[in-house]
Amino acid sequence: MAKEIERKFLVRDARWKDKAGPGSKLTQAYVAVMDDRNVRIRLSQDGSAKLTMKAGRAGLTRDEVEFSVPANEARELLELSIGNVIEKVRYVVPYEGFLWEIDVYEGDLDGLVVAEVELESENDDPAIPAWVGMELTGDAAYSNQSLALYGLPEIRAHARV
Repeated sequence: MAKEIERKFLVRDARWKDKAGPGSKLTQAYVAVMDDRNVRIRLSQDGSAKLTMKAGRAGLTRDEVEFSVPANEARELLELSIGNVIEKVRYVVPYEGFLWEIDVYEGDLDGLVVAEVELESENDDPAIPAWVGMELTGDAAYSNQSLALYGLPEIRAHARV
């Protein structure tokens, strides 16, 4: 089974924008959730769709399995969502040998901006860009699952750009 190894941060300011590629709109929802695992459907702006299962507590490393699904089936699964459907635009920013994904949330989560960097190993130590703020790795309140089920955590003021 594949491993997802990533660190997650709030974004401090908008300096990342001048280095970002074009954004891609993502719509995602959770169709099954438990404390330590979930099943998510994600529909991308380009019409592709993926069904993803993740297992493991919020942290640096989780098990992940992902499958492509037809877009029409993804739209039907979105209707079965548990909690809110998440809408965000994802940008990719290269920085010192790593690709950072910047998620700019919309709708009920408007104003939340989060940066994630995927790692090859738990021992990777990426340079942290100046526009990155407080680390959220392991903070379950900022998992997409928690955001869909419960909305923004109380310290949301720190996340607004």
